[in-house]
Amino acid sequence: MIMETSIYDKLNNNKVKCGICNHFCIVEDGQRGICNVRENRRGTLCSLVYGKIIARGIDPVEKKPIFHFKPGSSSYSIASVGCNFRCSFCQNSDISQMPTDHGGLIRGIDMSPDTIVAQAIRGECASIAYTYTEPAVYFEFAFDTAKLAHDKGLANIFVTNGYMSSKVIKMMAPYLDAANVDLKSFRNDFYQKQCRAKIEPVKENLKLLKSLGILVEVTTLLIPGLNDDAGELKAMANFIAGTLGVETPWHISGFHPCYKMTDHGPTPVTSLEDAYNTGKKAGLRYVYTGNAPGLESENTFCHSCGKLLVERVAYNVKTYFTKNGECPDCGTELYGIF
Repeated sequence: MIMETSIYDKLNNNKVKCGICNHFCIVEDGQRGICNVRENRRGTLCSLVYGKIIARGIDPVEKKPIFHFKPGSSSYSIASVGCNFRCSFCQNSDISQMPTDHGGLIRGIDMSPDTIVAQAIRGECASIAYTYTEPAVYFEFAFDTAKLAHDKGLANIFVTNGYMSSKVIKMMAPYLDAANVDLKSFRNDFYQKQCRAKIEPVKENLKLLKSLGILVEVTTLLIPGLNDDAGELKAMANFIAGTLGVETPWHISGFHPCYKMTDHGPTPVTSLEDAYNTGKKAGLRYVYTGNAPGLESENTFCHSCGKLLVERVAYNVKTYFTKNGECPDCGTELYGIF
């Protein structure tokens, strides 16, 4: 289904300026924006992916990764093709970069918001996650689905690169319960070279999401030799702790060679452990490691007394020791919804 983009400005000579993300693309008539799924058709900017679902499935909410929203629950996860980043290390490049790598190709099965919500309820999911690719590129469909899901008692989760415009965040905020935001590096040159974007909008959006009362978790994919410098990780941890709050969970994930970055080896477990320790030294209460099953840092501990509260193995909850989000030993309240 082709639908008019919800946030854009009409310019002279049938040009338009998209307002969905912080690229703010100026798109000539007959052309597409950076995401390659929004096309200017005679001065009307259209989304080409409304209801075009390329991936869907029921996942543990921990796989997003979201560890502080109803641990152990299931999330109905959906995506369209397309992305507003060009990450050379993208783990879902077959769908996120499909239009860019294949001459504008768009694929997906037609689904309505009603169908998505009905399938989520049928699958006994507690939430719908807009994930796998960047949800901002299919914002209109995500927005319509989220409103319906909210009315039916389902939560909504964005798994995002954090580059959407502030207007998108403010429109989505009444229906958005949680967001996992990629903080890919703490250097603008990394964002420019590896993602073709800028870091400042991501930092500003993290602050905005928190200020609007949305549960925020942060993820950093640790790539050997590119963003694993001790000084950079310290600066990142201090930003999360000092600006977003010490209660903000930080997920540090291991890299595996993929897409256009096959010249870097996988992240050593020792690097994940060093980054974990950096986060804890910065005062973060909840630091997690991912893509390296078996580490104790998959688990949630009480930040006050150290009691094990949620035990995980490979994104699955093995044992759950907390009730109503409180430590049963000392009564300390955890950050999140439990």
